[in-house]
Amino acid sequence: QKVSSNTEGKQKELTHIKNLYYKRLLPIEKNYSFHQFHSPSYEDADFDNKPMVLVMGQYSTGKTTFIRYLIEEDFPGSRVGPEPTTDCFTALMYGQGEGIIPGNALTMDPKKPFRNLDIFGNAFLNRFQCVQLSNKVLESVSIIDTPGILTAAKRKLSRGYDFPAVLRWFAERVDRIILLFDAHKLEFSDELTRAFGALCGFDDKLRVVLNKADKVDSQQLMRVYGSLMWSLGKVFRTPEILRVYIGSFWSEPRQMCDHYQLIELEEEDLLAEIRNLPRNATIRKLNDLVKRARLAHVHIISYLKQEMPTIFCKENKKHNLIYQLPVIFTKIQQQHRVPAGDFPDCTKMQEKLLGQDFSKFKTLKPNLMASLDKLLTNDIANLVPLLQQQDQRKKSLPSVLDVEFLGTFRPEHRRDPFKELPRDDQHSEADLNDWAVEKFKPKYDEIFYNLSPSEGKLSGTKVKEWMMSTLLPSSVLAQIWRLSDVDGDGKLDNEEFALAVHLIEGKLEGHWLPRELPSHLVPPSKRSGRNEQ
Repeated sequence: QKVSSNTEGKQKELTHIKNLYYKRLLPIEKNYSFHQFHSPSYEDADFDNKPMVLVMGQYSTGKTTFIRYLIEEDFPGSRVGPEPTTDCFTALMYGQGEGIIPGNALTMDPKKPFRNLDIFGNAFLNRFQCVQLSNKVLESVSIIDTPGILTAAKRKLSRGYDFPAVLRWFAERVDRIILLFDAHKLEFSDELTRAFGALCGFDDKLRVVLNKADKVDSQQLMRVYGSLMWSLGKVFRTPEILRVYIGSFWSEPRQMCDHYQLIELEEEDLLAEIRNLPRNATIRKLNDLVKRARLAHVHIISYLKQEMPTIFCKENKKHNLIYQLPVIFTKIQQQHRVPAGDFPDCTKMQEKLLGQDFSKFKTLKPNLMASLDKLLTNDIANLVPLLQQQDQRKKSLPSVLDVEFLGTFRPEHRRDPFKELPRDDQHSEADLNDWAVEKFKPKYDEIFYNLSPSEGKLSGTKVKEWMMSTLLPSSVLAQIWRLSDVDGDGKLDNEEFALAVHLIEGKLEGHWLPRELPSHLVPPSKRSGRNEQ
């Protein structure tokens, strides 16, 4: 009943936000040609879809590997290598069956938030696709993988579409932007600088990751980190400092280094950021709505219309107004007390105004401005407290992101008793009696008893110390603990420990961990209790 109540509450809030947009803001955007200058209008899918994470960076910085690390599985079309392997935008979304939807078909689907991407033409749509997976993480969040940003040596190559404009389209709609850099190949190219320009105005969504930090020593890391912060400060000319995470975000063992513990702490912080996205999704949608409403576009269009002559010299006057646009911005700030931050980029606005017919512009309408003022001062102010209360009750992301490794072994940690692991009915009774770990158990028992168990069990602290020596990421070890602690008592007996070592060895050999413990891996002493339940 609680889950049903939270879902109904979320739908009610989204409906309220959609109604505010359609009733108060959309008529103003249409009346003053907002969509020709800034971004297309919102549709139902923009409000209804899951939070999105945009992953970007130069090629070979680990974008695709980072996504595989989050969802714990390969996805169709993914390739990893030192050369540019990702040449298209890939939207990873939840679906009952695995499949790929090409870009042209994707923009025709009203249930997907990509309908307005057709403005970038076939050159882009041929390099855009949606991969649907039945994945626990994708039930709560969608992930956008992007082509590797070209280095200086590749800058003469043309993509055939406006790459920065596509990035800006996504930046406006996603909830978080993850920008990856390689710790031993730090380079700022021309295309990267243009990509930064596309992200201006969305700095609050941006998180920077200095990846592969275990491949350099602490002295090199300090210098690379300082160089990255200095370079970012030159591009993003704001007093706020961007949050830069140091990590090695992949599921294979890390190299031991002096800053290994720092990497672990940074990993937990970044996962916490992503894990909380579903809680804050509705607030983010409302925040983006306010950004659109506050943009000084209406005042600019109205001023240009008032200054145009009725009959003669229209073209000359138009070009004079475009040339004087910086001065016009200043006048509007003084007359209407509009903050400078609410104005669009002056140069880009001048470029777009060149192809417009100023005689078709419209002046300020009191009723529309009153509606806009009511939206900002009353409607949104009344909605925010309700959204905050509702978001506190929403769930975080599941699976590998659902726990922090440091909190996994606390005595109060227990598995949810209502989430029983599924049993495969197709197996015979004989199959269930065979335990896949049994033949390896003697060597696992030797490790178990060398760790000095108490009353036949190892505490979480002892297990953690041993597991950390494998150098697997803490999030992967947390998943192994969750699978191994079958009875949920916060300790491991000899069978559960053998299972944990078996899973670790499989992971070290490059296999993906199971989402839930399959029947042939369940320790024999734990099967009767599970079957009775």
